[in-house]
Amino acid sequence: MNWFTKFLTSSIGQKLVMSLTGLFLISFLVVHLAGNLQLMADDGGVAFNTYAKFMTGNPVIKTISYGLYAMILLHAFQGLALWFKNRKARGSEKYAVKVTRGADGVATSAAKQMAVLGTLILAFLLIHMGDFWWAMKTEAVPMADCGGEPCQDLYTKVYASFKQWWVVAAYIVGMIALAFHLRHGFWSAFQTLGWNHPKYTPAINGAAWVIALVLPVAYAAIPLYMYFALPEMTTVPEMGGIFGS
Repeated sequence: MNWFTKFLTSSIGQKLVMSLTGLFLISFLVVHLAGNLQLMADDGGVAFNTYAKFMTGNPVIKTISYGLYAMILLHAFQGLALWFKNRKARGSEKYAVKVTRGADGVATSAAKQMAVLGTLILAFLLIHMGDFWWAMKTEAVPMADCGGEPCQDLYTKVYASFKQWWVVAAYIVGMIALAFHLRHGFWSAFQTLGWNHPKYTPAINGAAWVIALVLPVAYAAIPLYMYFALPEMTTVPEMGGIFGS
């Protein structure tokens, strides 16, 4: 196991872990988005509450979720470790991530600022999970009807958060940071894994742009829709928190 430990702590090993965990987290973003889009269903929250009940009550999903948390922490830890290692090795240079060039031959600003973007996204996630996941575990959440079965009314909690303009604004800032992070991260993951070839690189570069635009825009559309399009509830429970979903 000594060789394995040395490999994981080497620059190549750390970049490999970053690439694999990053691709896994992108797949999670796709699945999570499919669930969050239930917030836009015109049914008073039934679809989202039903989805949330399934996600929190299914033992398989709960087990996978713990693996997800581990992936997030590992991705963040390895990113910071690489940042410190590169900073130390390069002395006075400001950025940790080596400037790379995309398929168009132009170095992206995201490539030079991945550590900053990653830290911002991690802070967003910690606040986000503290407000939604932790609050769901520790606070008394009102009950609602999910197709004839009782369930926690998490929709109202999300609604209460996304009816505050500053919450929506902060969410949009987080999605902008995510867009830049995804744009460079997806492309560089394939470079690290050695899956770069003149025949495939343009497609990978194009897919990076699609992912970096579609996912953050779709996530951002949810709070914007709830803030601008949904009517005010006559009574909204005081639930506190920052990011509802």
